[in-house]
Amino acid sequence: MSFEGLTLKAVRFLMENKMNDNKSWYNEHKEEYKKYVYNPFSELVMELAPTMIEIDSQIITIPSKIISRVYRDIRFTKDKSLYRDNVCIVFLRDKSKMSTSSCFWFELNQQGSSYGVGFYGATSQSMARMREMIIDNHPAFRKALKCYETQSQFVIGGEKYKRSKFPDQPENIKTWLDRKNIFFEYVESGYELAFSKELPEVLKKGFKTLKPIYDFLSMID
Repeated sequence: MSFEGLTLKAVRFLMENKMNDNKSWYNEHKEEYKKYVYNPFSELVMELAPTMIEIDSQIITIPSKIISRVYRDIRFTKDKSLYRDNVCIVFLRDKSKMSTSSCFWFELNQQGSSYGVGFYGATSQSMARMREMIIDNHPAFRKALKCYETQSQFVIGGEKYKRSKFPDQPENIKTWLDRKNIFFEYVESGYELAFSKELPEVLKKGFKTLKPIYDFLSMID
């Protein structure tokens, strides 16, 4: 089935489900979740799959494995609400390392949407390897840096150290070196992109643009 688009009904369901926050309500409305949230996201994954495999043949493209679950893992958090009010697709190689592996993503939330490449939470070891490769001027980093600096859509993000550990490096290099985590994203307030039938093509183009950065980050995770 081809992608028919996301709608405001998906956003409203996610919000109502979170506000009710009980399994009985969710079970009573589970078909709405499938109709407005899971099925459209599954169709989107299938539209994107050939492009993602072209970018990296090891990337997982099975919808059930890469579409975020509607319920939250509350074992290790103070927030005990059962359900999330957002949904995302995470394209990566190893689902068991979802929190620490480089990935592509698309997210729909209550403010709008975002997509990009990077880490949810890179390990300190991965970031140390990244810094080594940057300092060594590794060819993969040079390609990633050129990719980032020749486009204007995606913005680098990730928590930075309060004081630079590499004060003698150029500013454009320090913005990579001085981060505890790193990602590159486009954020839209509102739903013009998310609700567009052109969403798959926009994501394909964006992910292809980010490939050199993904290739670099994949070497360090």
